[in-house]
Amino acid sequence: MFERFTKGARAVVTGAVTVAEREGAPVVTEEHLLLALLDAEGTKAAFALRALGATDRRASLEEALAAARRRGGLSKADTDALAGLGIDVTEIVARVEEAHGPGALADDREDRTRRSGRRPFTREAKGVLEQSLRVCLGRREKSIGDEHLLLALTARPGVVAETLADHGVTYAAVEGTLGRSQSRSQTPGRGRSRGQG
Repeated sequence: MFERFTKGARAVVTGAVTVAEREGAPVVTEEHLLLALLDAEGTKAAFALRALGATDRRASLEEALAAARRRGGLSKADTDALAGLGIDVTEIVARVEEAHGPGALADDREDRTRRSGRRPFTREAKGVLEQSLRVCLGRREKSIGDEHLLLALTARPGVVAETLADHGVTYAAVEGTLGRSQSRSQTPGRGRSRGQG
């Protein structure tokens, strides 16, 4: 599958590993893929994220993701469902952190990099890569670009998609932005300097 990845998509995957290393994370997650997409420049996904205002709201995105990590990776929908059963996740997090320290519920599994020498991708992060292939094929495109990774992140249920949606970055919004970008680039006269035939 990786032979179908464009240079930009490969840069996002390696960028996600770099983000995980910088954070000292034992594994590469969906969140790391998103942060690598936010770091990208001059790509279709970078254009869509900028057009939708996500790059300007990066700090807010990171805060929302950090809050979800503190909740043990529970999405707002999960938290609301538990609240409906009378379970106050905020109270549970506070009690656990009081007893075990801040971030005690964050997913800090044993560092598996010692055995393999590299950070493995979580099942969810691998799912994003697989979903990007499905998105690419569904759009009848030959190569998997970073825009397909972004669309895959918005299409998969979970904290990252929920956080993106809360910031106006949904599958439909990204697809619409990419479509507008595509139609502008195909407008006659675009991309040509005057005098070229």
